[in-house]
Amino acid sequence: MSFKYSNLGTNLLLFLSSFVFILVFRYLPHPPNFTPVLAVTLYASMYFGLRASPFVIMAFALSDLFIGFHHLLIFTWGSLALISIIGMYGKSFLSRLSLLFLSSIIFFVCSNFGVWLFAEFYTKNFDGLLQCYVLAIPFFTNTLISTFIFGMLFEISIMSKNKIMALLYK
Repeated sequence: MSFKYSNLGTNLLLFLSSFVFILVFRYLPHPPNFTPVLAVTLYASMYFGLRASPFVIMAFALSDLFIGFHHLLIFTWGSLALISIIGMYGKSFLSRLSLLFLSSIIFFVCSNFGVWLFAEFYTKNFDGLLQCYVLAIPFFTNTLISTFIFGMLFEISIMSKNKIMALLYK
């Protein structure tokens, strides 16, 4: 996907605003798992490439510094790293929609595997793992809805930029 502006100032502004967006939104009151983090991670890697991944994870880590570190960090941060990698394949609108869904699944699978692995209230067998995933479905719903909402906001901005550029360079 070729979103890249040639203007360094524009790229820096977009990058920093994505970074700040993650930091600020994690502190605002919101329903559980209803955040722009997955969409920002996905679109940042589409726009800036894999070099954006450490900065997205750093924004997440910085907010975790204030919210509180926990034993699931490897699973949440690891899922963001995976989402950054798949973001490189968002070439068309349909592929980006598919990647939004896949991002939500990656986060759901990784984070809840960590919950099952470290939580005391799940048995450490297949039934306990299945119970963990089933009980996490309401959180997955919020993750999926928020990822698509924020993803569509990115898509609207992409379409707007493309229309403006087409008008300017007609």
